Amino acid sequence: MVVIGMTGGIGCGKSYVSDKLKLRGIPVYDSDTRAKLLTATDRSIKDALTGLVGPDLFCQCGCGVMRKEVLSAFIFGHPDNMARVNAIIHPRVREDFRRWADGLDGKDMCVLESAILFESGFDAEVDYSVCVDAPVALRIRRCVKRDGTTEQAVIARINSQMDQTEKCRLADSVIVNDDVRPLEPQIDELINNVRKLLNKKQ
Repeated sequence: MVVIGMTGGIGCGKSYVSDKLKLRGIPVYDSDTRAKLLTATDRSIKDALTGLVGPDLFCQCGCGVMRKEVLSAFIFGHPDNMARVNAIIHPRVREDFRRWADGLDGKDMCVLESAILFESGFDAEVDYSVCVDAPVALRIRRCVKRDGTTEQAVIARINSQMDQTEKCRLADSVIVNDDVRPLEPQIDELINNVRKLLNKKQ
């Protein structure tokens, strides 16, 4: 099975492209969603994060909900703290992905979707990487409409992520999601490239 790594900055539409692949019967592992679920449910993650950040990280009401503002205060402006948090969460997500992929009987390809594919080292889990790209102005408009936030907040999030040009450079291919260029032919080309890689592996 060939594992496709799908990435892209905020507002580029990587999840939208992943949904298109799902419609073609290709399984997609959403690492961002799974990371949030594991953080909320995995006892070893919760214990390690509480030991690192402090006892106020999770609500004490018994619901187990993480207080995002506490985590944000811990990591904002402190890249070392961010690295320590990631060192707790990322290995569990990697294990979870491998279990998920091992259960895909009869599939010749699947997708590992991650906003931080290269930053997290998850690209080591994939055979072929693709970056979804879009103009910055369009990305901002999409996020403002989707999240009900401000342009300034979106720009701050974009600036906090790996440079989009660098993501595209590192990827094996790029899908342009600019609401002008049709997506389906680009997805066809992606699948054809992956099938060529699959034939080489066999």
